[in-house]
Amino acid sequence: MSQDADMAADEGGIADRLGRLADGALGTAQTRLALLAVEVEEEGFRLGGALFHIVVAALFTGFGLFALAAFFTVWMWDSHRLLALGLDAALFLGLAGWTANQARLRLAGGTRLFRDSIAELESDRAALKGRRD
Repeated sequence: MSQDADMAADEGGIADRLGRLADGALGTAQTRLALLAVEVEEEGFRLGGALFHIVVAALFTGFGLFALAAFFTVWMWDSHRLLALGLDAALFLGLAGWTANQARLRLAGGTRLFRDSIAELESDRAALKGRRD
């Protein structure tokens, strides 16, 4: 009888330990998912704000360049009409090419999204490996 009681106590201890282990693992996973959600939200706000400012800046830049091109064309109209129009077109096409290249370079740089979550998960794995060894 005493052996049966000892086995029941050991099984209860193992089940209790497994329960605590599962609770700790779920707690860690919950924390990491919360961090991930915060990072996604922050990245969305950052990109939304940047996109708004980019659109407004592009709009004002377009207005300014159009006014400059109109000024230059009117100024050169009597003597060099085609030169004025050609230079305006070259300026706008050059700026469009430069802007497209800048966008390509920025997108090629990658994103910061999930960088902190990945680092935390790697440190968790390293800590768990250290406990097993």
